[in-house]
Amino acid sequence: MHAFDEFLLKYGYWVLFFNVLAEQIGLPLPTLPLFLAVGALAGLGKFSVWAAVGVAIAGAMISDLFWYRLGRSRGNSILSLMCRVSIEPDSCVSNTKNIYRKLGAYALLFAKFVPGLNAAAAPLAGLTKMPLYRFAAFDFAGAMAWSGAYLMVGYAFRNQLERVGDLVTKTGGRFLIVIVVLLSAYIGWKYYQRWRFIHELRIARITPEELHKMIEGGEDPAIVDLRHILEVEYEGWKLPGAIQMDLQEIEGRHQEIPRDKDVVLYCS
Repeated sequence: MHAFDEFLLKYGYWVLFFNVLAEQIGLPLPTLPLFLAVGALAGLGKFSVWAAVGVAIAGAMISDLFWYRLGRSRGNSILSLMCRVSIEPDSCVSNTKNIYRKLGAYALLFAKFVPGLNAAAAPLAGLTKMPLYRFAAFDFAGAMAWSGAYLMVGYAFRNQLERVGDLVTKTGGRFLIVIVVLLSAYIGWKYYQRWRFIHELRIARITPEELHKMIEGGEDPAIVDLRHILEVEYEGWKLPGAIQMDLQEIEGRHQEIPRDKDVVLYCS
């Protein structure tokens, strides 16, 4: 028996609980391999699948309730913090808000299967003032579907996973090195793209003070407020004279933006 299996047999439920809790808090600890391993061991009669699901739900909901409360009290700043650690934080924020605006609480049913949505769903529920009982009910169902699905995959393919474990053991650290190198290269490339985008964006950036001086000096720039409608509703204010439109609406409403003025885009 592999050392990892022996460790799981001794501390499996605790490892699963704290791994899920930490991953949902925001630490980079993948839960999928652990779900598959626990599910495979459950298929061999070493664990209870239902107990494992209950442990995973407990870890996920403790974390989610924490972010829900922060989202309710701190609003959009917490959502931005959650997405800031994402490889593509801008799409995390905008895409998540669009999905959540369309589906509301139903997004919680599958949020944990979608990395960006998983990070932001709980604080978004708090930001939109979703009732606690409604959030808890949908979050419970979503956590059950998420943990149950991956545990059952491990349960169903326990024999195949055991053979994969034997293969990894025989090839030693070479298999792990290849996976780490490929993953590091992908993450490095995405962060390079992100750095290049932010660098180019800063070149054309204007501060609120500079914009105020432009207006006081008699200039008449066209200001386009690109904050998501959820932010506008939560913060309760709009920029005077600004054209309000969602980022996703620019293509369809671009004709509203004057072509004979300097255009200033405002977003969070």
